[in-house]
Amino acid sequence: MTMNDRMAEKMAGEITLSREPGQTIRKWREIFSVSQTQLAEILEVSPSVISDYESGRRKSPGTVTVQRIVHALIKIDETRGYRVLRTYQSMMETNEAIIDIRELFVPITIPKFVEAIDGEIIANEENVERELKGYTIIDSVKAITSLTAFEYMKIYGWSSERALVFTGITYGRSPMVAIRVHPMKPACIVYHRPEKVDDLALRLAKTESIPLVISRAPLDKITERLRTL
Repeated sequence: MTMNDRMAEKMAGEITLSREPGQTIRKWREIFSVSQTQLAEILEVSPSVISDYESGRRKSPGTVTVQRIVHALIKIDETRGYRVLRTYQSMMETNEAIIDIRELFVPITIPKFVEAIDGEIIANEENVERELKGYTIIDSVKAITSLTAFEYMKIYGWSSERALVFTGITYGRSPMVAIRVHPMKPACIVYHRPEKVDDLALRLAKTESIPLVISRAPLDKITERLRTL
């Protein structure tokens, strides 16, 4: 399967399965930096049609229309030298430390995310106003032993407005130190079944004002629930 096909499959799947397909179409259009007018020209429709789809004023598009929209966006990216697809390709070639990485169809609040994973906020409960646009589940041990500085950037996917879920945690010191020294910060950090949370990890979380969450739910249950968001 070519990169174009993989990208088209991902986009079409997200739009079709989304509870808010119009908002998901808009998300992808903005990722590709394409205006409603530009997309409408390729599809040979009025810009108001695109606007109506995105706002929900028009009935959700069928499979054929979704495919046309997806291929139009990819076609525009092709004329620009595949700027978006090249970024996507580097994201797909992920390190084994990244167990799962996903962008959310519709951004959700941190409390809703915490509820989905049966979590408990143990630091910075007052700083949960940011919305999450994605999440990444990371094997902490493999991350320490195998992630290069360049590959570390991949854990942020399309946006740093995401939750980083660390598994294989003992005390939680190493992940928090890595976040502390890196300029890019997540919106939320989750420790999956830590033995104990080190005081230093708590202090660093508070210094960065990043909500720190603990979840003791089975990892397969967490993954299953997150994929329904």
